Amino acid sequence: MSYLDYPVLKQKISLLPDKPGSYQMKDENGTIIYVGKAKSLLKRVKQYFTRPQVGKVARMVAEIRDFDIIETNTEKESLLLEISLIHRYYPKYNIMLMDDKMYPYIALKKKDDPYLKIARSDKEKGYYYFGPFPNSSQAYKMIDLLNKIYPLRKCRTIPNKPCLYYHLGQCLAPCIQKLDEQKSKEMVTSITKFLNGDTQDTISQLKSKMKEYASNLEFEKAQEYKKLIETIEGITSSQKIIFSDHVDRDIVSYSTREGYICICFLLYRKGVLLGKKYYVEEIEDDIHDLVENIIVQFYERHPDIPKELIISDEEMISLLSETLGCKVLSPSRGKKRDLLSMALENAKQMLDQHFQTARLSDDVLLLLEELQKKLGLEKTPLDIELYDNSHTQGYEPVGAMVKYINGEKAPQMYRKYKITQPNPQDDLASMREVLTRRFTRLKQENAKMPDLIILDGGVTQCQIGLEVKEECGVDIPLAGLQKNDKHETDTLINADTGEEIPLERNSPLFFLLMRMQDEIHRYAITYHKGKRAKAVFKTIYDDIQGVGKKRKEKLLDLYPTMESLEGVSKSELLQLVPEEAAENILYKRDAYLMQKREIEERNKKD
Repeated sequence: MSYLDYPVLKQKISLLPDKPGSYQMKDENGTIIYVGKAKSLLKRVKQYFTRPQVGKVARMVAEIRDFDIIETNTEKESLLLEISLIHRYYPKYNIMLMDDKMYPYIALKKKDDPYLKIARSDKEKGYYYFGPFPNSSQAYKMIDLLNKIYPLRKCRTIPNKPCLYYHLGQCLAPCIQKLDEQKSKEMVTSITKFLNGDTQDTISQLKSKMKEYASNLEFEKAQEYKKLIETIEGITSSQKIIFSDHVDRDIVSYSTREGYICICFLLYRKGVLLGKKYYVEEIEDDIHDLVENIIVQFYERHPDIPKELIISDEEMISLLSETLGCKVLSPSRGKKRDLLSMALENAKQMLDQHFQTARLSDDVLLLLEELQKKLGLEKTPLDIELYDNSHTQGYEPVGAMVKYINGEKAPQMYRKYKITQPNPQDDLASMREVLTRRFTRLKQENAKMPDLIILDGGVTQCQIGLEVKEECGVDIPLAGLQKNDKHETDTLINADTGEEIPLERNSPLFFLLMRMQDEIHRYAITYHKGKRAKAVFKTIYDDIQGVGKKRKEKLLDLYPTMESLEGVSKSELLQLVPEEAAENILYKRDAYLMQKREIEERNKKD
């Protein structure tokens, strides 16, 4: 049904103002199911009902029977109102960061008998604070290490007699003696330097003691100091001083894929990287609004707002700086730009990991039975083969096949194919070659045929598969995975019947198929990159202004082929390259995809 079938919706849409504000979508019971904000309530709310929607948004729109709006004077007011209403009503379609715990600090007592503890805020007087740390385990590891190196007080309350730590030489025993004020001050200074990332003095002292014990043939004690040094280097390996200005700053980046987004926060305190925090969510709104929403929620839940926030999108700078009250910038070059690229790498990696690990606890055999029903197969597809091609603008074209047995990868049965057909940019011709070689080999060896073949392509790829099946005289069920106009996989095609089966992108079957699709992509691209590395070649990023050697290497790591650029937005590329370069890359990609579609259409007519 359309919103036109509901008079209340139709009337309210016609009265929407072209002003900023918040809107609240309601279901048939009057329950608020989604809260959003907009620069223009007219444009934003209307598009929900007048544009085709997919995934989470489509499910939400199907439930909307009414909505309310609240006008505001500024976009900042609408963002703060949106966050407030989300926390008041907990709408089921909104993203809510439910991680309520405060990040831990390491607190070091300043005077008297110094000791270390975990603190959930930095408000108590009489302590130096270090952090916050992204998780408690990291903070506790650091405290354990420092307690081994320095003879700090270990007891929360001072006992009447010395404990075991005193007898082990790991505590100065303030319980039985007054500590030397100068010695305590020196220890606090050393620990402060250590926690600020300067560990060289401590390591030097430990190495001197290790050599001293070794020269006295006390090898067990020398070994203890060696282990301490290795522990320091292990724990602090990622905690190098990146910024000499010692400013607290966070770097925020994001990556999108198949209707999901991963937002990654890299947390730097006093110039030291303390760790990262990331969130993977299904996209339910404009990406800019979604990123702004999550950033504001993040700092609302964890009010340790840094002095400086580095983001990739200049459009967000004004709103976020005004809302958060800190300096927000989008660097175009230098160390900060490199760290933004590093945050993007982390976001992309975590998003890929999400697709590889999501719903792993599901019963795979039940999902294969569901796949059997959707495709109308005679038996459960326990033996599945997936095929894909890879090349760089026609250079070093390859084909690949991966096999899944009972829903699990069977790497020993994977196959690689070096493409020999004369037009390597013609993906359909390459797929025809690979399938022909595979089917012919199976028949010659009288081998067991797979229960199902899945092609990473739409209707035209499936048509090629049907033709090759007929030419080779094999009878194997054939399916395809088709992308929408946003380059997101959303449809399963039954090639044998022509039926197009929608895939819910939050369903267990969707994630199983995505893991399979990821594996064939990974295998094909890895084979192609290996072939390509053995020869001098032209990359897809050559001759693009603003893309030098360093940026080219980064781009090739994240997006090695034109196919891997499908679905990548300009704002995502801006985290790696300047605006002109991003536009040129997308222009080159779109031209390639258009040429690819023309070839497919020509082959379809032939």
